[in-house]
Formats: sequence, C-alpha cells, structure tokens
Amino acid sequence: MFINLIATAAPEAPENAFGFVQAMEEGGPIAWSILAVLVIMSVGSFYILITKWIEQQKVFNQYKNVRTSFWRTNSIKEGATKLDKDSAWRQIVDDAIAAEDQHGKMTDSMEAHDWMHGSLARSEASINSKLAGGLPFLASVGATAPFVGLLGTVIGIYRALINIGIAGSASIDKVAGPVGEALIMTAIGLLVAVPAVLAYNWLQSRNKRIAELLSGFSTDILANINSKGAVRPNTMTATSTQQAGKAARTAPASSATATKTGSTTTTTGGTTTTTTTTPKR
Repeated sequence: MFINLIATAAPEAPENAFGFVQAMEEGGPIAWSILAVLVIMSVGSFYILITKWIEQQKVFNQYKNVRTSFWRTNSIKEGATKLDKDSAWRQIVDDAIAAEDQHGKMTDSMEAHDWMHGSLARSEASINSKLAGGLPFLASVGATAPFVGLLGTVIGIYRALINIGIAGSASIDKVAGPVGEALIMTAIGLLVAVPAVLAYNWLQSRNKRIAELLSGFSTDILANINSKGAVRPNTMTATSTQQAGKAARTAPASSATATKTGSTTTTTGGTTTTTTTTPKR
C-alpha cells in the first residue's frame, strides 16, 4: 500500500523529445541517407583494416621461414619446396626460375642479368599492388567522410532556419531537432574519418616494410642465380647471434689489454736498450 502511494505521488519522467532518433526523424530521408552512407564507410574501413592486417601478418610470418629454411637448401629450386605455394616469397622464386629458363630459349643477345632483373621487378610490382588493394578506399573515406557529415550539418541548420522563419521566433522546441541533427552529423563524420586515416597510414608503413623485404629477397635470388649458387645471404640463427654478441662484448676488453703496456727501443752506439712501460691506474 505504501509503495503504491509513493509510485502514484512520484511524477513521471518526461519523455526526451530531442534524442538521436528524434533528431534523425526531424531530418527525414535525407538525414537517414547520409547516416547510412557514413555507416557503410565505417564498416568498409574496419573490414579493410582487419583483412589487410591479416594479409600483411601472413607475409611477415612467411618471411621467417625464408630466413630459417629457404637459404639452407642446396639450390633455390629445392628451397622453393620449403615455401608456401601461395606466398609472395614463393611467387618471386617461381618467377625467377621461370625467367632463367626462358632466357635460355632467347635468340638475341640480351644479358641474363637484365632479363631476370626486369622479371623480378614485375613480380615485386604485382605483389605490392595486391598488398595496396583497399588502401585507396581508406584514403577516400578519410578525405570525404567529414564533408559528408558537413552536408548533414548544413541541411540541419537550414531546417532550423526554416522553422524559425515559420514560427516567427527562435523557440527551443523549433530549433532543437534540426540543430541536434546538424551536430550529430558532424560528430559521426569525424568518427568515421579519423580511424580511416590512422588505418591508412599504419597499413601503408607496413607495406613499405614488406616492399623493402621483397626487394632484398629479389636481389639475393638474382645474385644466387647469376653466381650459379655461390652467392647467398648470411642466415643468422639464435646460436650464431649469441656468439656474435659475445664476441662484440669481449673485443673492446682485448684491445684495451693490448694497449696497457708499451715498449720503447733506443739504440746508442752498439748498445740497444728496450724499455717497457706500464701506465699507472
């Protein structure tokens, strides 16, 4: 009974007439259309970010196999079997082997180095082009999303001015909906554009790193083929890295020990005197 009396006495909370949905309904089909475009841009941006990150990470992981397994084989044909068939590194190796075979069938005097260099350059360009797919969409979203939101802002302000003109006064109930719609559209446009720009710059920097690795790998392949397998890059294992680090730490100590003592030889007449000096600590 007491609870019922309290519930009856408590005033009901007024319904919010200026929420997000209400503001969008004030804008009508135009506002909903602009919102739909911004949502599509946002979903597409995050889809490209995730898929490209997975693709790039796969290339980086496969490069570890190149350093640990590929160059430890007797030939690049044998090393190709150690790589994934669909990997970018396998594509470069297969293109290099195919270019070498095709050069043997050529009747002109074109140098093997020039022919293979051009073939590997085309292979690198193909891989880099595939990795760059989707990035123009991110750049376009980052450049246009704020202006799409600004379009909604302009329309919202225009509707607010119309309502003021019709009512003859700038009462809050006449302008709150259109102005709220205008502010919301600006905020949504920025929320869509900023992640797209950040994703574009981050993915682009990773693509540049992959391009550098591909270029170095192509150079190593070209040198190996031209030298008939005699030239190959150094592969650092965990043991060799530890040994190199230990040697680097002990090298300065050895040179310092060698310079602690010195000798001076003096010849006077028929007598030769050798003096050994030790610096004071």
